[in-house]
Amino acid sequence: MKKIFIVVFSIIMATSAALFAEPKAKDIATQAGKLDSVDESLEYIKEQIPKISVAAEKRATYILLASLQEQLNFYDDARKNYANAAGITAGHAEGMPKKTNEQLVIDAVRCALCCGDYKTADSYLNSAVRNSSDEKIISYIKLYAQWSALCRADNVSQLNEPLELLKAYLNVNSMKSVHPVILLTLWYVTGQDSYSSQLLKDFSDSTEAGIVRGDIQLLPTPFWFFVPKSGVAVQGTGSFEYKDEVGKVSKTESAADSGTASKNEASEVPVSAPKFKKWQLGLFRTENNAKYLSEELKSKGFESYITTETRASGTTYYIVIVNEDKNGTISDRLRSAGYDCYPVD
Repeated sequence: MKKIFIVVFSIIMATSAALFAEPKAKDIATQAGKLDSVDESLEYIKEQIPKISVAAEKRATYILLASLQEQLNFYDDARKNYANAAGITAGHAEGMPKKTNEQLVIDAVRCALCCGDYKTADSYLNSAVRNSSDEKIISYIKLYAQWSALCRADNVSQLNEPLELLKAYLNVNSMKSVHPVILLTLWYVTGQDSYSSQLLKDFSDSTEAGIVRGDIQLLPTPFWFFVPKSGVAVQGTGSFEYKDEVGKVSKTESAADSGTASKNEASEVPVSAPKFKKWQLGLFRTENNAKYLSEELKSKGFESYITTETRASGTTYYIVIVNEDKNGTISDRLRSAGYDCYPVD
């Protein structure tokens, strides 16, 4: 009888330990990947974080959450969680990607800039990370400091100083790790083909070269889409192909025409392609600049209007919007008229 009691007691204790075992980051990542939707995955990861007391596991879970949020363009949320992870002094969790706290601060800076929050980005750049002995970290600090300057620019004349510094960095060997990003930035802001040609020649396998070719869409973030530009950067037409629902192979549209089919390929777009109701053309910190663009659009026959959005940084942005027309061709018309635009809910 005593032996039976010991066996039963051992089973109960083992079961209890399993039930109350603290979640580990790698198990959370595995379970999150099994859920039916990205939203469910995000919520699941968020729910697990308060249950974790082991510093390394909590840090890794914050990184997991931030990485997923960044991929989904939730840049401000990603920024906060990269910063949360960077604030935890701990080692690396088993089975999870390894990142130093300095790398996490750089990730937080990038996300802050992607949502136009240059003030927060500057505060991170001026933290202890500036004393890093890691050459690659220092390269990104210098790069993102100039991105921040571009973010602050309200007109083309304010681009001169950051652009000149970025050009100078192309001649600095210690900055070589960020040369593809610098070339992409210079090409996008100035529209000069010399930068895209150098990028395609020297870094043909890079993500940045894929953007120039048109194989990859440049994300519609405030940094890339609303920095003043002194020229027009024209992407290639791309080389990827996709299969529609019945297995028919269709050539993908140019990244510059992303979200709409070209006129010759309209019938080849999968029937499940999303339908957008409005398109964003500009996001400004100055209301007069938004009004100027809106009036210019109206003069060319587009029914534009302005909305506002206040970010977590406290900055209010003035957003220029044009509604979709009944034929679903407004983005084609806008781009034909020379305007960058992207769909919004």
